[in-house]
Amino acid sequence: MNRWTDQVRREVLPNGLTILVQRDASAPVASVVTHVKAGFFDEPDKWQGISHVLEHMFFKGTARRGPGDIARETKAAGGYLNAGTGYDHTSYFVVLPASGLATAIDIQADALRNSVIDPGELERELRVIIQEAKRKLDSPGSVAGETLNEVMFDRHRIRRWRIGHEEMLASFTREDLSDYYRSRYVPARTIVSIAGDVDVDAALDLARAAYGDWSGAQGIIDPSPEEPHHRDVRARTLRGDVTHTHLALGWHAVPPLHPDAPALDLASAVLGSGRGSWLYRAIRETGLATSIAAYFYAPTELGIFDIAAECEPERMADVLVGVAGQVHRLATEGPGENDLDRARTLLLTRWARRLEPMDGRASALAEAEALKHYQYLDEEYEALRAVTPRAVQEAAARYLAGDAVSGLAYHPRDNGEELSTDLLASAFNTAPARAPAEIPFRAPAISSQATAAQGRSTAGVLHVALLGADLLIRRKPGIPTVTLGVFMPRTRPEPSEHSGIGALALRSAVRGAGDLDAAGLAFGFERLGGSLGVSAASDWLGLSTSILAEKLGPAAQLLKLVLTEPALLDDDIARERHLMLEEAVQVTDDMFRFPFQLAFRAAFGERGYGLPVSGLPETLANIEPDHVRAFAKFVSNARPAIVAVGDIEPEQVAGALADVFGDLPPANLRPRALVQPWAIQTEPRTDVLERDKAQSAFAMAFPGPARNEVTRHAADVWSAVASGLGGRLFESLRSRRSLAYTVLATSWQRGGAGALLTYIACAPEREEEAREEMLKELELFREEAVTQSELEQAVNYLAGQAEVSRQSAASVAGEIVEAWLIGDGLEEMESPGDRYRQVSAADVQRVARSFLDRTIRAEGVIRGNRA
Repeated sequence: MNRWTDQVRREVLPNGLTILVQRDASAPVASVVTHVKAGFFDEPDKWQGISHVLEHMFFKGTARRGPGDIARETKAAGGYLNAGTGYDHTSYFVVLPASGLATAIDIQADALRNSVIDPGELERELRVIIQEAKRKLDSPGSVAGETLNEVMFDRHRIRRWRIGHEEMLASFTREDLSDYYRSRYVPARTIVSIAGDVDVDAALDLARAAYGDWSGAQGIIDPSPEEPHHRDVRARTLRGDVTHTHLALGWHAVPPLHPDAPALDLASAVLGSGRGSWLYRAIRETGLATSIAAYFYAPTELGIFDIAAECEPERMADVLVGVAGQVHRLATEGPGENDLDRARTLLLTRWARRLEPMDGRASALAEAEALKHYQYLDEEYEALRAVTPRAVQEAAARYLAGDAVSGLAYHPRDNGEELSTDLLASAFNTAPARAPAEIPFRAPAISSQATAAQGRSTAGVLHVALLGADLLIRRKPGIPTVTLGVFMPRTRPEPSEHSGIGALALRSAVRGAGDLDAAGLAFGFERLGGSLGVSAASDWLGLSTSILAEKLGPAAQLLKLVLTEPALLDDDIARERHLMLEEAVQVTDDMFRFPFQLAFRAAFGERGYGLPVSGLPETLANIEPDHVRAFAKFVSNARPAIVAVGDIEPEQVAGALADVFGDLPPANLRPRALVQPWAIQTEPRTDVLERDKAQSAFAMAFPGPARNEVTRHAADVWSAVASGLGGRLFESLRSRRSLAYTVLATSWQRGGAGALLTYIACAPEREEEAREEMLKELELFREEAVTQSELEQAVNYLAGQAEVSRQSAASVAGEIVEAWLIGDGLEEMESPGDRYRQVSAADVQRVARSFLDRTIRAEGVIRGNRA
C-alpha cells in the first residue's frame, strides 16, 4: 500500500492553528502553504467577491513590510509566491530553495496575521481586480462554466459569479475587508502545511514561534443557503464575440467525502480523461469537436459532474447526441475491466504527479486535513484503487440521468441553434449510437536481457550515443513515475505556405502506427499510466509520455512504433487537419496567446518564427496528405534525442532503451538552428484585431538574444527585474497606476532567434496610456543601470528558480532537451545559478540599450470596444 503521508508530523497549537510538516528530499526545495478555510461559499451576498479581494491585499503590506516588500523579499530569497481563492478556501503558497524556509515562514506568518489593508492600496487594487473580472468576461470557457452553475443552482452560493461584479467590487471599503479578515482569518480555520527538504523538528519550531502567540479568536461561520432538491432539465443560451461554441453540461453530484465520490472520479476518467476515453474517441477523434473533457468537482459541501466541449456551432446538436450516448452507455452497461483499468491507472498516475512539486504536496496535505484529516490522502488513493466497474455504472445511473441534466451553450453572436430544454431532453432521450468497441490491452514485447550501454555522465545526465540516436537519462527520485520522450530537431524551417505541417504530422501519427489505430495507441499508453503527448516547438518535434516507472520498457516500444511506423492515412490526416483549422480560428478568442501571435508575425514576417507552429487557417488548408508523408520522411532522417527522467537507475534504463532504439538507422549529430533575422529595421510595426471585448490586450516584441548567445543570462536578469510580483512593470503599471491585472515581461529564446517580450491587458480606454507608460519604463532600463538591490534580488530569484524548477521530472526533461538541441550541451546544466551570478548591472543595461529600442518594436493588439 502506498503511504503518501508517511512521516507527516501534525501539531495543533493551543490557539487552534494546525501545522503539517513532511520531509521530501527529492529536490532541495521547500514550500509553505497557508490554507484558510474561507472562500466564496463563506461570503454573504453583501460581500460577494470579498475573499478574492482579501487574497490580493495579502501581499500589500504589514506593519513591518510596506507594499511590494513581501514579493521582493520572497524573490530575493530565490522563491516565488502566489495565491488562489476557491469555493471553500483561500490558499497562499511560497516555493523556494530549502535554505530559505525560515524566511518563507516569517513572511507568510506576517502577511497572514498582520495585513494592514491600507485604504489607498485597497482603492488601487480594486481597480486591478475589476480588470481581472473583465478579463474573465473575455474568456469563453470561464463564462460558460460559471453561467452553467447559475443555471444548475437556485439558492446555493455556487450559482454566483465567483470573482464578483464591478459595481460591488468598487464599493468595498477598508472596514468591509477588515471585518471579513478578522472574522474569517482565525487560527482555528488555518492550516499551515510545509513540505520539502527540511528538518521536521526545526520546521515545527519555526512554525510554533511564528504562529503560537496569534490570538485564538472564535471565527464566524456564515454557511451558504442550502440548495432545495430538484430534478429537471435546464438550459440556457448565451451569445457573444466568440468564434466557436462552448458547450457545458452538468449534473448535481455528491460532496467529496460521500461513498460514491471515488466512483464518480473514475466515471469522469472513463468518459473524458485521455485519448482512450469514450468521449475523446466518439467525439474529438471523429472531428465533431475540437476538445471535450469530463470532470467531477466536489468542493466541501456539494459536487458537480461536468462535461465541456468546443465545437463548430452547427455541430452542437450532434455533439449533444454523442455525449448523451456515451453517458447512457456508462449508466446502463458500465465500463469493462480493461476500460476501468485504463482510467484508474491514468487517474492514479496523475494523482501521484500532483504531489511531485512541493507546493502540490503541501497543498494536498492541507486540503485533506481541511476535509477530514491529512491521512485522508491515503484513504482517497486506496478508495480509487478499490472502485469496481459495477460501482461506476451504478454511480452514473444514479447521478447522470437524462432528466437531471443542465446545459449552457455559448454561441457566436449570429450562429448556432438555441439550446432549449426540449433540445437537451431530446438528445438524452435519443437511442444511443453504438459506442467504440472496448480495446483489449496488448503490451509490447520487450527483451528480458538489457544490453550493456556505455555512456558519460554530465550534470547528472547519462549520455549514451547509439548509432542513430542519443539517450539522455537522469534520475529524479520522488514519485514512482518517469517522463519519457523522443525529440527530433528541426533541420530547416517549415515552408511558409505549409506552416503547421510539423504539428499536423505528429498529431496524425498518434492516430495510428504499426498495427495499432488511434484507440489502440491511446489505450496502450494509458494502461501504462500516461497519455501520449505531442510537442511541436519552433526548434524540435517531440513525442512524450509520463508513465509508471515500472512500465518504461513497454512505453518505449510504443514510442518507437509511433516514431518509425506512423500510418499517416489520408482520412486521419484530413480529420486532424480539420480540427487544427478550427483551433487556428479559435485562437483568435484567446486574449493572451493571440496578441503574441500577431506580434511575432509583425516581427519576423510570414516565415519561420513569424508563423505559429500550429499553423494558420490559410496555410493548413494548403497541406495535402502527400505533403505530410514527405515531411515525416524528411524529419525521420534527423538524429533524435531520447530523454528519460524519473525514479529510475540511469545505467539500467540506458540498457533497456538501447535494446529498443539501438537499431535506428545511422544519423548525423544534431544540427544547429538556422538564424532568422529581425524583420523590423526603422519603425514600429503593429498588427491589430478589433473585437467586442471588455479589455484591450497587446504584446510588444523587441529583438533579443537567442538561446545560445552569451547575453541571454543578462536578458533573463532583465526580465526578472522587470516582471513578476515586485518587478518594475508590475509595481509601476499595476500597483501604482492600476492599469491592468496581468502585466509581464520575459526573454523569449529559441535556437535561431530571440526576443524581449512584454504584455498587458487593460480597459480599452486606457490602451494608449498603458502603451506609453510601458515604453517609458522600458526606456528607463536603457538610460540607467538597475540598482544593486534589484540586481541581487533578480539574480537570487533566478538562481533559486533553477533549483525550484527541478522539482518535477517533466521540467528536468524539458531542461535537458533545450540544453541538448538548442543550447551549449549538458554542461550548461552544471550549477546554472552561477551564470546568473556573473551578470552585472552594466550587462543588463547593455542588453536594454541593444534591444529595447521603441522604433524597432513589433506589436500585436486585440482592441476591445465593450463599455
